Amino acid sequence: MSAPHSAHQAGSAAAAPDVVEDIVPMMPIVLPIVGAVLMFLLAFIAVTMA
Repeated sequence: MSAPHSAHQAGSAAAAPDVVEDIVPMMPIVLPIVGAVLMFLLAFIAVTMA
């Protein structure tokens, strides 16, 4: 019951790559860039409304 890969899932797990595992190595690059863009957009909205 708690086996990570049963006989039924073994073929489908090998065929489909995990999307999360492909993105995780890029997180140290992506997160600061997205944070900077988000701060710029929030500052732009604040200046525009003021």
